[in-house]
Amino acid sequence: MKRPRELRSDERDLWNQVTKRTDPLNPKKPAVIVQAKPKKLAPIERKPEPIPMFRIGEKTATHRQNDLAPQLRDHLSSAPVQMDKGSFRKMSRGKIKPEMRIDLHGMSLAEAHPELIAFIISAHLEQKRLVLVITGKGKQKNDTGPIPVRHGVLRHQVPQWLAMPPLANRILEVREAHLKHGGAGAYYVYLRRTRGLST
Repeated sequence: MKRPRELRSDERDLWNQVTKRTDPLNPKKPAVIVQAKPKKLAPIERKPEPIPMFRIGEKTATHRQNDLAPQLRDHLSSAPVQMDKGSFRKMSRGKIKPEMRIDLHGMSLAEAHPELIAFIISAHLEQKRLVLVITGKGKQKNDTGPIPVRHGVLRHQVPQWLAMPPLANRILEVREAHLKHGGAGAYYVYLRRTRGLST
């Protein structure tokens, strides 16, 4: 295939004059960027729920009680009994005297936690079976806010600590104490035997 011949200077000048006087058939236009318009979404029509008829002063049909968790007393009393049934009945009736006791009442959480750990480990090493942990019931506070506030922080925290390492494997039973030993402000902690258990 032959290569096209290059234009002479006079031919190039003539061509340039022709192109100046004519309009191109397909002029190059600058590209126009068209942005798509966002589609307008139709608003969702929500019909308001009808308000049930009521009379002023009438109580509502349903009452929802806001609480942080189930009552601790119910949780502990519903837990299955791990210790000997006869000993459990005696302990529940306050007929077994605790061999050691610790009073955490008035301490902060940061103070009470290490004290409780040291007490339980010491009692277990001394082969005690029933010990008493006194937490107090906590001060009743006015709850005027929208979020309920639990009073008796230690009373609710101690069972959780007892169920965690390093104490859990030393403990057989945790129950609310009998009234004669402090009732809702104290716990019976029944310890496992030390034999065959690593400390």
